[in-house]
Amino acid sequence: MKTRRRLLLALDQGTSSSRSILFDEQARVVSMAQRELPQIYPQPGWVEHDPWRIWQDQLATAREVIATAGVSAHDIAAIGITNQRETTLLWNRKTGEPLHKAIVWQDRRAEPICAELRERGLEALVSERTGLRIDAYFSATKLRWLLDQIPGAQAAAERGELAFGTVDSWLLWHLTEGRVHASDVSNASRTMLFDIKRQCWDHELLAALNIPPSLLPSVYPSAHAFGETTRFGGKILIGGVAGDQQSALFGQACFHPGLAKNTYGTGCFLLMHTGD
Repeated sequence: MKTRRRLLLALDQGTSSSRSILFDEQARVVSMAQRELPQIYPQPGWVEHDPWRIWQDQLATAREVIATAGVSAHDIAAIGITNQRETTLLWNRKTGEPLHKAIVWQDRRAEPICAELRERGLEALVSERTGLRIDAYFSATKLRWLLDQIPGAQAAAERGELAFGTVDSWLLWHLTEGRVHASDVSNASRTMLFDIKRQCWDHELLAALNIPPSLLPSVYPSAHAFGETTRFGGKILIGGVAGDQQSALFGQACFHPGLAKNTYGTGCFLLMHTGD
């Protein structure tokens, strides 16, 4: 019987590119592949990505690193996903078809919705529940914009026909061929809809934004058995999901309160481990 290698496949879906890296048990890079992700600018302040390009490029780079390394699904112990945070997608649960381009975290089109929420006096509630300020950066108002602007989207959402997710959820959905609609706490906590103390979606905030709960993914810890994919010629566990900046904090070994990191990519991000 062929000896099984214990490799880990990392899927790194970022703002500027989609990358896959295959690691061995000593965290050494076995192979790597990357594809640039085109940016779409419909008008000033708006930034979009093609959802299908995100998925197809991520899938292609993963298949490329497996082929380059000369291994099979049998040799891969698990897949981990790290992704650009806050970028918002909406798709049909039955067909998997996106209803619109992905609205990227940088996009500012939802600022009028944010202004309305501030005028309604919701700043304190949002801060208390989510730890965030009301801002168009986060996913909630991007989702509200999609539901407002796409004809029939609100009604379809209320009928349970649609799914919302950040990029991790979009990749999980397609890796599992629609069997898993999920996210992790690091991504959910950047939607402006997640109660970070109770670790669940906040129904008061959902009601304030008129977002049907049926749209939302299940939320699990970052290290979790999210499901299995058979996209690479055999079953592979998807064992981890984390938003890129939290993932980088861990990757830079900031395991103790007070440690911090900067990453320099599409933007500059400072994160600190604050403890409990």
